[in-house]
Amino acid sequence: MIKAIRGTRDLLPPDTALWNFAEAAVRDVFRAYNFQEIRTPIFESTELFARGVGEETDIVSKEMFTWEDRGRAASDRAQSLTLRPEATAGIVRAYIEHNLGDRGLNKLFCIGPMFRRERPQKGRYRQFYQIDAEVIGPPSSGSDSPARDAEVLEMLATLLDRLGISDWNLELNSVGTPADRVQFNEALRKALEPVVGGMCADCQRRAVTNPLRVFDCKVPEDQPVIETLPRITQFLGEDSRKHFDAVQEILTKVGVRFSLNSRLVRGLDYYTRTAFEFTHGALGAQNAILGGGRYDGLSEALGGPAAPGIGFAIGEDRLILSLQEKTTAESVLRKPDVYIAPMSSMNAEAARLARELRRHDLVVELGDDNFRLKKSFEAATKTGAKYILIVGENEVKADAFALKNLATGEQVQVPRNELAARIQLEAKS
Repeated sequence: MIKAIRGTRDLLPPDTALWNFAEAAVRDVFRAYNFQEIRTPIFESTELFARGVGEETDIVSKEMFTWEDRGRAASDRAQSLTLRPEATAGIVRAYIEHNLGDRGLNKLFCIGPMFRRERPQKGRYRQFYQIDAEVIGPPSSGSDSPARDAEVLEMLATLLDRLGISDWNLELNSVGTPADRVQFNEALRKALEPVVGGMCADCQRRAVTNPLRVFDCKVPEDQPVIETLPRITQFLGEDSRKHFDAVQEILTKVGVRFSLNSRLVRGLDYYTRTAFEFTHGALGAQNAILGGGRYDGLSEALGGPAAPGIGFAIGEDRLILSLQEKTTAESVLRKPDVYIAPMSSMNAEAARLARELRRHDLVVELGDDNFRLKKSFEAATKTGAKYILIVGENEVKADAFALKNLATGEQVQVPRNELAARIQLEAKS
């Protein structure tokens, strides 16, 4: 038997009802903040991620699914393509390519699958799902303002509260500008030189290629060493410090709680200034639901105009794990309002009635006249329908139908033109 590839899985009913519930809440909240949806390709040029995410990041160096695509002719040059490991680089590429800034489209979001060659674990898969949003635009649009950072963070707090995930924690840091990090990286390298030999292999590599990534390490034995290292907050320039202070001031004013974490960095090279994570205790040691930050130079790095931005990615798989602590799929699944049970030779009449009821936004499960009445009742109960509607020759002639409440056993005869209203009224009670 052929099974799903390791690191992937099928999302099945009724669990998909919980995913739809979460995504509907996302769309409602994002709409209130004037975000509009964008859908980018599943695969992009490998160069996009090498330039945008950073060649020395774990994503680009170890985790991407990449292949060479050659044209039809033998002489065609092969192009390196990659299944998207994250969404921001593709959204910024689309922003540049389609001149979205000129059209005033600077608040964008997408929902979809991403791909990374990681070791599968709880809430982490090789094909996983992200909810991503970005605020990007020319400096004249105010996209570089600390007010944009605070608005994004307040929107995320609103979303988690709306979903019933109220016991979240927001951790904030500033990773400064590239100029701020020059001095910090130098100090970090010096501090790492005498101790890095005793750290994990990843930290030893990062100490050479990008020392800031050492703070990403989750190896327990390395944590005492990491605690002694310099912090980026010691090296922030005046502008970076003022920007970060302003973000905190706005969040305090609007009532969004947060804590400062000077060890917090983001795993991608394009981040500048504000960096953040929302965590939740239900996820265990790897407790981040979502994270993001500001990336003021990414557009230029991809060959575009100056377009400061801030964005985030929600790991939807991990969001659902947090949501399941208080909400079940069964509680948000909409079951059939009515099961229509046609008697002998009444399939056509039953189909006509089902069509009429569905036009009133009722969920209808249509049976088959091969079923005897007892089997129809069993089928209706199995679907979880609230009512069974019997369609027989006498009912069709009278244009009134037997409607039975499967929970109470109450049965009434209802005229055709009153059926939808009766079922809707009972469904609300």
